[in-house]
Amino acid sequence: MKQLFQHTAITDGIVVRVAVNFLPEQSQPEAGKWFWVYHIRIENASGEQVQLMTRHWRITDARGMVNLVDGEGVVGETPVLAPGQSHDYVSGCPLATPHGTMEGFYTFHRADGTPLEVRIPFFPLAAPATAD
Repeated sequence: MKQLFQHTAITDGIVVRVAVNFLPEQSQPEAGKWFWVYHIRIENASGEQVQLMTRHWRITDARGMVNLVDGEGVVGETPVLAPGQSHDYVSGCPLATPHGTMEGFYTFHRADGTPLEVRIPFFPLAAPATAD
């Protein structure tokens, strides 16, 4: 199945694409639980090798509650991307409201060890009943 990436950000030749889908089968609106899955593709369109080291997410629900998530790598991996290579992963996000937003950044290291902060595009989380 071809994934449709709805949101894109480019930082110094590193492209981050996001596709997000609401998962009704993982959600329990009557219990105040909604769940989304997001697919991220990171493409190295720069001229140098980079390695993803850390992630920083800012997840905001409809009540304005902000959850900051910091961690090493993505889904347990710290991929190295040579020029022209890409890395895909899928993860999920639960919320206590039927809509919210996500955004953030990755920290990569260049081959010489210098850090590079790469923006993750802002994207909405919206359950179908509330998507306008």
